[in-house]
Amino acid sequence: MNKAIHFFKNKVKYTVEDRAILVRWITGVIKDRNKIPGDINFIITSDKSLLEINLKYLNTDTYTDIITFTLSEEEGIISGDVYISIERIKENAKKYDIEQVEEFRRIVVHGVLHLLGYNDLSTSEKRQMTRLENKYLSLYPRT
Repeated sequence: MNKAIHFFKNKVKYTVEDRAILVRWITGVIKDRNKIPGDINFIITSDKSLLEINLKYLNTDTYTDIITFTLSEEEGIISGDVYISIERIKENAKKYDIEQVEEFRRIVVHGVLHLLGYNDLSTSEKRQMTRLENKYLSLYPRT
């Protein structure tokens, strides 16, 4: 059975740049953590859609940039669904004065790290997550 990394849009306009490079990078991140990539779906959607998911599944009434559902059934194989708000990507990019594509990559790797079992609930977990995000962003192939 072939495992794959996919990108979907849900009622939003967004073009995933350099998709093949992005997939190789995500695969490299997972392998660097000594895991195997499984089926991973990145669903790019709206604030409204993510808020509905947040309310329904996490009982939280706040906007967020990402929600990750781990679907791994086999030990060591990383699978899941990663929902990303394109509106949060755009707002964060503006807020932090970075390119949207850079913020998109940060959120993608953030989701991958969640699938790998990392959390960001405590201050120390957030520090570790940010450190790993920065590490992997620095390894993104520049074209």
